[in-house]
Amino acid sequence: MGILPGLACFALLPAAQAVSPAPDGCYSNFTTAEGCDALKFLDTGVGNTAVGWDALLSTDTASFNTAVGGGALLSNKADSNTAVGAAALLLNTTGTQNVAVGTDAMVFNLSAADNTAVGAFALFNNDSSGHGVANFNNAVGRGALQANIDGTQNDAFGDLALNVNTASNNTAMGDDALFNNTTGDGNTAVGREAGDTIIDGSNNVCIGQFAGAGIVDASNSIAIGVQATGPFANMPNTCWIGSIDGRPTSDAGSTVAVMIDANNVLSTPSSSRRYKHDIKPMDKASEVVLALKPVTFKYNHDMKGTPCFGLIAEDVAMVDPDLVVRSKTGVETVRYEQINAMLLNEFLKEHKKVEQQQSTISELKSTVAQQQTGIEVLTAQLKEQAAQIQKVSAQLEVNKPAAKVVVNKP
Repeated sequence: MGILPGLACFALLPAAQAVSPAPDGCYSNFTTAEGCDALKFLDTGVGNTAVGWDALLSTDTASFNTAVGGGALLSNKADSNTAVGAAALLLNTTGTQNVAVGTDAMVFNLSAADNTAVGAFALFNNDSSGHGVANFNNAVGRGALQANIDGTQNDAFGDLALNVNTASNNTAMGDDALFNNTTGDGNTAVGREAGDTIIDGSNNVCIGQFAGAGIVDASNSIAIGVQATGPFANMPNTCWIGSIDGRPTSDAGSTVAVMIDANNVLSTPSSSRRYKHDIKPMDKASEVVLALKPVTFKYNHDMKGTPCFGLIAEDVAMVDPDLVVRSKTGVETVRYEQINAMLLNEFLKEHKKVEQQQSTISELKSTVAQQQTGIEVLTAQLKEQAAQIQKVSAQLEVNKPAAKVVVNKP
């Protein structure tokens, strides 16, 4: 694969001049050379080690380089590079502090610096443009970052990790992690084949084996322990977390809602007094909820068209701006948890009214009952009085003297 272009570069180099063999050992300036034309043109360079055919061939005044392998650091003119493997850092000229271990590792690097490649064909094309900007890359694994040319500050650990990448600031740990990423920047993938479908999406995070599979050009998405599936598989700003749906809680008594703020910080609501100040009764402040207009609706992205019930954030903002959450693009959602508390206050106020009304009704009933009792007593008394009167009347009638007849004499 990559070894053929790498070794083909040997044919393009000028033929080595015949020189008398260098003596074994005893080189000055901490220098070691072993192999045909190894360190052949060394001049004032210090602390160089070359083992292999044409290893460090072109190095003259550069220092502290180590080349082990045929053609390793053959074109080098810079300091502090290490190449172990046939054709490793073959074309490097002015790049410094590079480490290449493996056949054809960083073979086309010309002037880029501070890169590390461990594995056959790792960072194979790095800096092949000669722009010297492909710095601070780390590739560990066969073919890791193999296609990278001008990308900087990438980290790839695993066979074929970030294999076709040409972008910057990506981190891939695991075989084939971010394998297809080309121009996407700032992606992080940890796990075998994690994020391997991403091509030009940026700032995505995929953790777990096959995590994020389905993301292609979306950005700012997160997949933990699960593939990116469903209608949002390639939508930006989406989060998937595996092993949550359908799982019963281990301790139902301790469960609390999880919330997120505008800074993407997850937290749970705190109700303890020690977290609060300016505490006072809600009183009439909750009456604004009576002006809200509940609606039914369906979400645009819901392909099933499930009926939903709730409020429209813009309508709520007109009633009370403090009951909505705003984003950079405008009104975003309703603070339903606050509305729930306000509804509770209104319910308690109505409940208190009902209790007062019931108390008044009870008092009225008691009064009526007392009056009814009084009427009944009075009625009984009247009946008794009537009976007594009737009795007295009867007695009087019995004791009434007989009537006398008066005869008028002429």
